[in-house]
Amino acid sequence: MKSRILIVDDEASVRLGLRRFLEKLGYEIHEAGGCAEAEQLCAAVLPDVAILDQRLPDGDGVELLARLKDACPGVGVIMLTAYGTIDLAVRAIREGAEHFLTKPLDMQAISVVVERLIEDRRNRQKQLAIRPDADALDPFLGTSRSIRALAVEARRLLETDGPVLIQGETGVGKGVLARWLHDNGPRGNEPLVDLNCAALSRELLESELFGHEAGAFTGAAKRKLGLLEVANHGTAFLDEIGDMDLAIQARLLKVLEEKRFRRLGDVRDRTVDVRLVAATNRDLPRLMATNAFREDLYFRISALPLVIPPLRDRPEDIPDLSRDILKRTSSRRAREVTLADEALAELLAYSWPGNIRELRNVLERAVLVSDGAAIRPGDFRFGNASRPIADVPETVRTLDEVERSHIAKVLEIEGGHVARAAAQLGISASSLYDRIKRYSLTLPKP
Repeated sequence: MKSRILIVDDEASVRLGLRRFLEKLGYEIHEAGGCAEAEQLCAAVLPDVAILDQRLPDGDGVELLARLKDACPGVGVIMLTAYGTIDLAVRAIREGAEHFLTKPLDMQAISVVVERLIEDRRNRQKQLAIRPDADALDPFLGTSRSIRALAVEARRLLETDGPVLIQGETGVGKGVLARWLHDNGPRGNEPLVDLNCAALSRELLESELFGHEAGAFTGAAKRKLGLLEVANHGTAFLDEIGDMDLAIQARLLKVLEEKRFRRLGDVRDRTVDVRLVAATNRDLPRLMATNAFREDLYFRISALPLVIPPLRDRPEDIPDLSRDILKRTSSRRAREVTLADEALAELLAYSWPGNIRELRNVLERAVLVSDGAAIRPGDFRFGNASRPIADVPETVRTLDEVERSHIAKVLEIEGGHVARAAAQLGISASSLYDRIKRYSLTLPKP
């Protein structure tokens, strides 16, 4: 992503030389000939670096420096002068200038300093933004047809930079997939910010997203950067976007279409460059029908959709997911724990209303309460949702035998009705047909 540089100098020849040189290095350049124009541009384009001449026709460059730092927190400043003195250099550094250079300019020195300032700014933004969860699950772990298809679709989206809408039930791993899209995309070295739209009131959500000026509302004692500014050049992940207030939806749409926003209490628009990844477990078309979600925003964010299937529709992935969770848990606790076959059979028989999040919680708790090196069925504590349908035999030879026997028993209970049996097993009818074929089962006659 192109970094933005603001050049402030009253000499057109100096601005032209710097522009040509820095544009060849891949930077986006903005120019101003004086203090007033520089302040307007700084608020509008949010530059990463500002190169300021010390003497300007409408003011002093050092005084302008302080105002730019106040308007654009985090901007790196290089002060230029043809009349360098120690006192002037000390004054400029005291006001926040990162570097003080004298004319005539050494272009190679300029390039090194600019690159260093941009890297420092990026590191500060990353500290403000969330850090990727090193213990996060692979979003495509498993062998099911649905998760393989999701992996193919997600990799295609890495080549684009448009908004992405991730849909799926609570606990399926929407946040994990959002982090994967960011880390593996062109903005992977830039910040990722994460905000749950359902967890905040309208006022707090608006302040968190767009920031505010001092005095914008009761309690706003000082200026606050919004997460959109923190995520500049990076990715903003908005979870549960279906719960976002309509007024904020309108403001978000403006950001997506015009790349501009305004802090609360401010009168100036600011330019920002972020990729939006949104997620929801709600039916957005149904919300649109009741005027609870804007149609224009929906069509703007849903051009690149990804749907994560619930865990009950891909039980064949449970063994891989369970082993990975146990491996990570064992590593943190310095204790090797495995999963007994009969315990895995019970996991396969459960419907997992909380999806992967619930699976992880169940397994991590089982590690805590288990006494031996292997987790047994008695170590599990499930939620209040459906429990395994039948007790698993205590003696089994293989996992396939356990699964085959369990499926056959459920089919018998349901009189050979595949749809009802699939519902009881917590899998799709197509998945059940696959297993019937794999285990050469004969459907009981009704």
